[in-house]
Amino acid sequence: MKRTGPTSDRTKKAIALLEKTGRKSKSAIWLDLATRLAKPRRQRASINIWKIEKLAKIFSKKTLVVPGKVLANGQLKEKANVVAFEFSPAAIEKIEKAGGKAILIEDAVEKKLDAKTMVLVK
Repeated sequence: MKRTGPTSDRTKKAIALLEKTGRKSKSAIWLDLATRLAKPRRQRASINIWKIEKLAKIFSKKTLVVPGKVLANGQLKEKANVVAFEFSPAAIEKIEKAGGKAILIEDAVEKKLDAKTMVLVK
């Protein structure tokens, strides 16, 4: 039997929450995130800290949104708020040490973060 779509309950709940929030707030970023999370895990973004560093310099005072996992390779000196589906423990430590925040996607939706201050990282 061939499986299609995400099998994790957490992923399914996150997708439903993002779709509901996107329709309700008419914000495209939440719907785009839901679409990206619905892809197979191997096709989701994996972003390293060194790339977060570069993007934090370009998009200062913006929240970076990763539709996948943030990994700990590299150094982070810039303060950056990062929203992602998953974080490695070392990545969380590096983000917080630099003065930023590591926020799970579900928590970002519950806190009603402003979609206008977010930049989607691909």
